[in-house]
Amino acid sequence: METRKVQQTGGSTYIISLPKQWAEKVGIETGMRVSIQAQPDGKLLINPIIEGRSIKTKRIDVGGCGAKALERDIIAAYLHGYDRIELFSKRILVEQKQTIRKVCYKLIGPEITEESSNCVVIQDLLNPNELPIKKGVQRMFLIAVSMQKDAVRAFKTIDHDLALDVSQRDDEVDRLYLLISKQFRSILCGGGVPDSTETNIEEYHEFRMAASPLERIADHAQKIANVASKLQEPVNYKVMVELEKLNAAYMELVEQSVEALFEANTSLANQVIDSVEKMCAWAEKLRESTLKLKSHEIMILLGAVIDSLSRIGDLSSNIAEIAINMAIWDR
Repeated sequence: METRKVQQTGGSTYIISLPKQWAEKVGIETGMRVSIQAQPDGKLLINPIIEGRSIKTKRIDVGGCGAKALERDIIAAYLHGYDRIELFSKRILVEQKQTIRKVCYKLIGPEITEESSNCVVIQDLLNPNELPIKKGVQRMFLIAVSMQKDAVRAFKTIDHDLALDVSQRDDEVDRLYLLISKQFRSILCGGGVPDSTETNIEEYHEFRMAASPLERIADHAQKIANVASKLQEPVNYKVMVELEKLNAAYMELVEQSVEALFEANTSLANQVIDSVEKMCAWAEKLRESTLKLKSHEIMILLGAVIDSLSRIGDLSSNIAEIAINMAIWDR
């Protein structure tokens, strides 16, 4: 670590010198401009990349590449922060182009800008500052909760169309999760916090951690919707009433955990964790009651739904724990 003495010039301006070795390493010369970004914790971020930021390009040979492998390669390049992804081969197959379009739909920002028989170019058009992490996490939460609510409704009413709609909404949650993961990786590589006026790097880390259980909550809502799409006859009325009550209780815990996260509310977070533990007996009692049903098919489907609801409760507890970790910074 080097230190620099702060000096005053012009009566009102404070100046420090930049380490020569660092300046030469990053290509700073006399007369160049650097950006200075104030962080919430009082630090200053000096960025040597000012004008005409170089475009990070990744070239991927897709010759003989299967659909799943191609999808994984594109997503990996996206998460690594490449602005331009060039996919090439002697001839790109129609099936491969369909996979490329499908993957671009799953990601926020990338668009196909060039296409030929042997090359497809994907360009990331998103400005990271357009979607601060807090808004991204909030959006994930709202979609996941609506999915959970509608999935149970589809199960109750045997609404296969609604179940399909819930399942498709999971794609939007996945897109937001991948974007947040990409932004956080950029920060770790020295890219700076996109929304530094509102979020410091410690908070950014905790919100990134919270995005993971929210993505999994959406996955479990999708599982419930998939179960609903297989249901052919109504569920026993009394069992369904108890199932709705259990779902409403878990939904409230998810909402409280996210509220505790955004408000750094330790008391509410601990309340959520304690409630989740107490609800285990309720879920188990409902699971036992389904064993008395005559239809083995409905019994199995109900068991899957109750299991997903229990996992959603555990995930809300995970978010609450993250809220407690975040709150420690304010104490």
